[in-house]
Amino acid sequence: MTGAARLRRRPPGLRRCVRLLRQPSARRFALLLVLLAGFGVALLLVPRPDLGELPRLADSLGGYAPVAAVVGGALLLVALVPRTFVTLAAGAIFGPVQGAAYALGAALLAAALGFAVGRLLGRQFVAERVRGRLARLDGWFARQSVFGVLTVRLLPIAGFGLVSYGYGTTGARLLPFLAGSVIAAAPTAIGYAAIGAAVSSPDSINWYAAAPASLGLIASAIIIHRWWRAERQRRAGAS
Repeated sequence: MTGAARLRRRPPGLRRCVRLLRQPSARRFALLLVLLAGFGVALLLVPRPDLGELPRLADSLGGYAPVAAVVGGALLLVALVPRTFVTLAAGAIFGPVQGAAYALGAALLAAALGFAVGRLLGRQFVAERVRGRLARLDGWFARQSVFGVLTVRLLPIAGFGLVSYGYGTTGARLLPFLAGSVIAAAPTAIGYAAIGAAVSSPDSINWYAAAPASLGLIASAIIIHRWWRAERQRRAGAS
């Protein structure tokens, strides 16, 4: 029996999947989905370390600890580990100030890596298939400024790593995406790093250092309000 005859004997849905996976862009997109699924399973199965034990690990690395914190934190974020945990860990190891700085460095590197992987594996597949409203949405991502990235980052729609992958599959530009990602991460990075530092050294932390975490909520409310007002004005102008 020829390959074409075997394909015709399969259920219609399976035939469509087989034809789709013959396209290079579809295979790359499928690889992206498998990668994300694997990260999700690992996130559920791999236990997280005790924050109080992390400073001793950093001491064993010596002068390489800051580099390991930024690179390791970025890899964890790319693997869909929540940014809250990564920032708490950085604060527990390095204290509130350096911890926040290294957590932001990890966020910047992770945003770039996630965007690059999403662009490499998913962009062509998405671009070939967006139509109608999805095409307009993709155009909106392509026109986004730093403020637009801030809007998406501060909305509770998905984790840091997942948003980075998703942006890579759109027509978004890299530099506004990276700038918006770091700015959006800054308020909570300062607050969570202070809380992480309190876990390992409860007597050496000023709890007022955690106050900037509230700026993320305030900024989110302001951005949502501005977006809602701009959307109402656009609809009024269209009618």
